[in-house]
Amino acid sequence: MKSLYGKFVVFTLGTMIMSALVAFLAVNTFYHQLLKGKNDEKNMEIALSLASFIESEKNLDLNEFLQTQSATGYKIYVVNKKKETIQYGAPFRVNNLSQEAVSQVLNGRVYHGMRDFPTETFVTGFFSDELANTVGVPFSYNGADYALFLRPDIKFLFTEVHYLLGGMVIVMAIISVLVMLIVAKKLIDPITKLTEAAKKVGEEQFSPELDINRRDEIGQLAKSFQHMTVRLSENDRIRKEFISDVSHDFQSPLLNIKGYAELLMDSSVPEVERKNYAKVIQSETERLSSLTKQLMLLTSLDQLASPLRKEAFRLDKQIKEVTLRYRWLMEEKGISLSMYLDEAKFLGDPSFLEKVWENLLSNALKYTEAGGTIDISLTNRKDQLAVSFCDSGIGIDEEHLERIFDRFYRVDESRTKEIPGTGLGLPIVQQIVQLHGGTIHAQRNLDQGMTFAVNLPKA
Repeated sequence: MKSLYGKFVVFTLGTMIMSALVAFLAVNTFYHQLLKGKNDEKNMEIALSLASFIESEKNLDLNEFLQTQSATGYKIYVVNKKKETIQYGAPFRVNNLSQEAVSQVLNGRVYHGMRDFPTETFVTGFFSDELANTVGVPFSYNGADYALFLRPDIKFLFTEVHYLLGGMVIVMAIISVLVMLIVAKKLIDPITKLTEAAKKVGEEQFSPELDINRRDEIGQLAKSFQHMTVRLSENDRIRKEFISDVSHDFQSPLLNIKGYAELLMDSSVPEVERKNYAKVIQSETERLSSLTKQLMLLTSLDQLASPLRKEAFRLDKQIKEVTLRYRWLMEEKGISLSMYLDEAKFLGDPSFLEKVWENLLSNALKYTEAGGTIDISLTNRKDQLAVSFCDSGIGIDEEHLERIFDRFYRVDESRTKEIPGTGLGLPIVQQIVQLHGGTIHAQRNLDQGMTFAVNLPKA
């Protein structure tokens, strides 16, 4: 697998090559569409001016004049009627001027070799040092007809300024590549560190050291990653504690069931004791059943692939029915219940929402001491239904409020250790409420107890 740094280098070099190619093609098109014709016209004007000057000056030394002109940066090729040729300036690389072109000029017509040069590439078109890549004009000197072919000398096109500009471009390209490589290294180093840290997290090492101090997006990613590892570490700890607690919760009733079942097998045990043993077995079985149901419900919520089975139902009636199931426990503990329920219809999944009210009410009953109170209200507002469960129980300290909806979390205080629970009830409540597009908030009352407020949006 190629490294990101290697890919960045290849991509950078590829981009530079591709941009140079595109730029070359663009310049080539520009040259052929605009500059080629203008270049031909410009050199044709120079050639015509030379021919006009030669014909106007009667005492002109033609050879000396043409040598002088070639010294200024031109290559000049002269042919007379006898097809005798004279070269002024540096020789052409390729002498490929056709006899047809020579005859054309000697007969008084001009030759546009630069304009009609067939080469399609800018470099070879503009800089091609060929005799055919010239302009030709006729002139007369001392009563004889001549053909003059001219083009700029390539060497004079590359002046010191051009060399300086070319060198500057090369230096800029080298520096740009080096800077990009350094920047790429600085960008990729923290990503490499994050990759190594992610591997450690995958191996359940939740305390990777990240020496990344940046203020850009990568720095934000590193902070988010560190925050994630802290939460993962905490969740891993809670998960292990939960497994231990659940194992204990399963093991204790199983041992009790096994022990009392063995006692029941003894025929000498009196009938009264046998009934007591059977009651213990029944109680422990119900305890196991409750725990299993919660685990199954949580799993079904996590794996909920199909939408909720929504239907319109009376929410106030559902809450009343749930409270009726727990009336025996309220009477047993001497807890007074007050309800203020507006008539309200809601479009949702009644089977799941029933679990919400059951969990909130059972929590209130568990943590409310004998003689306490529980207040339940349902307010039918314009755009939402507001349900609250308020109890006078032992409450939850502020430091634990932000964690009570975390899975497997239980407030580990001496006053709650004897109260049975798995820490799954409130996470189940929150997930069901969120599936219905609602919210749930927990607040400690000023005097004592807790208030859980559920807001469900109307369809």
